[in-house]
Amino acid sequence: MKKLKKNAASMVAEARNRIEEVEVEDLISKVDDPAVVIVDIRDIRERQRSGFIPGSVHAPRGMVEFWVDPESPYFKEIFGEDKKFVFHCASGWRSALTVATLQDMGFEAAHLREGFSKWAEKGGPVEMPPADS
Repeated sequence: MKKLKKNAASMVAEARNRIEEVEVEDLISKVDDPAVVIVDIRDIRERQRSGFIPGSVHAPRGMVEFWVDPESPYFKEIFGEDKKFVFHCASGWRSALTVATLQDMGFEAAHLREGFSKWAEKGGPVEMPPADS
């Protein structure tokens, strides 16, 4: 197998060195803060299986760049609001890469360093989707 120039772990490490990381405990304390928008970039099946942070916005990772770009036909108004955006995935890898990309675009955001799995493990509130969804 051909060796890659850069592996995924090194890309995540580089991203983490230049973005804002939020600890689980800090975000738990802000879960009801109207100035904070928590953005879940996990796949819909992950949300259905594991639940989600109450009040979080679901933005699939494959669409995030388009949803935050006001010039994109896919722009979502929530991302035009003057709020603090904290993105998360399951373990913090995808969200680190996503936030680094958004930062390159000029969109200010942070990410949940240890992801949703640690959020749930450390007692963060979790909502399950309705059984019929």
